Amino acid sequence: MAESAISSSCQVAMNVYELSSAAGLPCEIDPALVVALSSQKSENISPEEEYKIACLLMVFVAVSMPTLASNVMSQYSPAIEGHCNNIHCLAKAVNQIAAALFTIHKGSIEDRLKEFLALASSSLLKIGQETDKMTTRNRESVYLLLDMIVQESPFLTMDLLESCFPYVLLRNAYHAVYKQSISSSA
Repeated sequence: MAESAISSSCQVAMNVYELSSAAGLPCEIDPALVVALSSQKSENISPEEEYKIACLLMVFVAVSMPTLASNVMSQYSPAIEGHCNNIHCLAKAVNQIAAALFTIHKGSIEDRLKEFLALASSSLLKIGQETDKMTTRNRESVYLLLDMIVQESPFLTMDLLESCFPYVLLRNAYHAVYKQSISSSA
């Protein structure tokens, strides 16, 4: 009976998001993405296993973020307010996919994104200790991506980011990319 009540309350919430989206109002959860991902469910995998896979996807993305720093095209361009290889789009993608996946699996979106932020922060802090210039060539630009993920999220706050990633690194990263932009255009 409790499961039925939870299921019907989730359905009501999705109907509200669908109506809001149809009216052109911004939504925390994209109902079209929820429907699209829901249709991809496999009958061979239990809901618990699908939930674990969704969590592992978020872990994979979080721990993979440092590899973006070695890509020469990951450089942030203040002129276009984005990265040359469009990794700034990951900010919206991470938030939208997490919201949709954990709506489908009835998990806490906020808790999973907090875990994502902690893992991503930890992974990015590790590249700060790296001595290889090629591995860290766009470290500051990737730090900005972490900031963009938080800014884009209705579930995360700057206070939460500051609790796991020093704000001074973000401030220095903004300074470095703007300074690099000025020196490369001069």
